[in-house]
Amino acid sequence: MMSPRPNSDDRGSSNFRHTPLQILHIIASFLRIWSVYSMYRYLSQTGVSVIIFIFCCLVPSSILFLLLQKPWKGRPLLNTQMVPSVINGGITALYLTLWGKGLKSCGPVRALLAEYSGAVLGVLSAVLYGRRGHVWKKVGGLIAMLASFYFLSQGWATETSSPFSFKDSLDAELRTEQVLGMKEMVVPLLAGILSALRRVIARRVSLKNTLKRRLHAITITSATCFLFPVAMWDLIIGSKSSSSVDLPFSAWAFLSTTLFGIILIFYVDAMAEERLHMVFSSPRHLMVAGGCIIVMEMVYKMDFSLIGFIICSLILGFGIYEATSLDHGRKDTFQKPDLSNGMLGDELQMSSLPT
Repeated sequence: MMSPRPNSDDRGSSNFRHTPLQILHIIASFLRIWSVYSMYRYLSQTGVSVIIFIFCCLVPSSILFLLLQKPWKGRPLLNTQMVPSVINGGITALYLTLWGKGLKSCGPVRALLAEYSGAVLGVLSAVLYGRRGHVWKKVGGLIAMLASFYFLSQGWATETSSPFSFKDSLDAELRTEQVLGMKEMVVPLLAGILSALRRVIARRVSLKNTLKRRLHAITITSATCFLFPVAMWDLIIGSKSSSSVDLPFSAWAFLSTTLFGIILIFYVDAMAEERLHMVFSSPRHLMVAGGCIIVMEMVYKMDFSLIGFIICSLILGFGIYEATSLDHGRKDTFQKPDLSNGMLGDELQMSSLPT
């Protein structure tokens, strides 16, 4: 009989092989979040249009994706793959626009955490395809997510508005400015749902990463084309309303958003999903992003409450776990042994909506 020791040794060696990939994922997530803070500071200090900024970042991103992936070479792409990718480009353009506006109005902490609102698709998956006994579990996760976003809208993650603040004398006007309300959170929350939807479409079109990268180049190019007339219209209207046509420029804000926020994070997230089985809307991904957010908040000396942020993140992580987890029966039947976070990894599981 074989002893169970080799199995544990194989599992340990597998985790050791994944350690460099995990470090790479953490570094890429940190660089992406750093680019978000650079973008937020640039937009808030200069008043540049969000649409123009995103379009200027999408143009070089689409060119680099096309040069790297060369979708015109290799096996010809089918219309059933091209059309959804082009439609996905329109969704991507709308997502980036809403997310940029949410970042400018709500700040980086709320905008980054609101990206995980796409986990509500897990609740939709349970309602449409899941067992009725597990619907209430996912609805409970949805309630926890909404509670976390409500606390964020009330400024729990800021030192001036957090109920866990140790400062006794706070300016009432400053405290009021930090409390946004759920109406202002709607824009980044919608952006998070659109972001999850575009990932769902990308998975539905192709399960192979090589083909997925080629189609992603088409998606980003399509998003650039969709955003072009809107950006030109915004530029014309902005130039007419202001006496000066000159726009301030920040090389670091544009380069970091292009290289880290659009290009690098796509490849690293694809690697993490394939090799580490870590999808975007998962508690593990949230934990990595939360650690990077804490570092950047301290580096940029933002109005930040560590205790309030941790509480909101824990509630959000619990909600994501409940909203995206599969019941044990379906895990044992369909899911591969090393998949986690309630995401679907093979063709048999594509009946439900992954986030």
